[in-house]
Amino acid sequence: MISIQQMQYILVLSEERQFQRASEKCFVTQPTLSMQLKKAENTLGYTIFDRSTTPLELTPFGELLLPIVRDILSEYGRINELTEKQKGVYRERLRIGIIPTVADYMVPELFNRWKEDLTDVQLSIEEMKTEDVLLALDQRKIDVGILAGPVSDPKLRSTVLFDEEILAFVPESTAEEVTTEDLENYHPWLLTSGNCLRTQMIHFCNLNTEQDDWNYEGGNMKLLRQMVEMNGGYTLIPERSVPKKSSKYKRIRSSIGEVPARQIIALSPNRSTKWGSIEKIVRSVQLLYSAKKDAERMKLLSWK
Repeated sequence: MISIQQMQYILVLSEERQFQRASEKCFVTQPTLSMQLKKAENTLGYTIFDRSTTPLELTPFGELLLPIVRDILSEYGRINELTEKQKGVYRERLRIGIIPTVADYMVPELFNRWKEDLTDVQLSIEEMKTEDVLLALDQRKIDVGILAGPVSDPKLRSTVLFDEEILAFVPESTAEEVTTEDLENYHPWLLTSGNCLRTQMIHFCNLNTEQDDWNYEGGNMKLLRQMVEMNGGYTLIPERSVPKKSSKYKRIRSSIGEVPARQIIALSPNRSTKWGSIEKIVRSVQLLYSAKKDAERMKLLSWK
């Protein structure tokens, strides 16, 4: 059987896809890393990486091996956890990835509550795009992801947190509501690629992003709102990011009366040992945001 150290090298190399960067991250020389990988491959009887490609690619065998390596290293880490608990020095580390359009309001509103509820936990929160959240979960770099669903993966536990409407920020309109047909008269301002709200906006408003001869794609909603204020047009904003008592934000209806919405979910590995802490995060979010909605009116948009 290959060693734990060799498994760690395989995991890092699978993430870096380049020997030099992987060796630096493992604090060994490149020849040492290459030698240990070769030993592991000889032990197993199969090659793990295709060295003829740049960057490195996993072989079909390597693709099958990698999830097993992650599981073994995760279980191995529990040994250190057990010994630290016995010594009374263990402090759980909980890593959360949140998409930016949710972090925008959730982190300011719940960060202090999480600190109070998880006093014995080292909490780390990072903004990530949807695909990055899913990759980080797969690579065990985060323990829970908060993003727009649905997501179907047998390795992950999915918990619905809440649904929220998506409104149009269109200061030029004096109407109380706008339709998707009304929005065709305004220039759309989009988040950058990789943000799920961009994809939802394109689908619901039937946008062709290649037709415009001028545009700006922003990385945050505040900047997009500024562009709308300065140049006209509209952008879409989740309802919980909307200031109270503002007439610039309009409810949207489709031609058949549907209101666009998204479902926010929490994802965590099925075999997580941190579910107690994750559950506290989940419950705090549900208690704050899961007000009842008229589900018949709401059309949940896909983030894909």
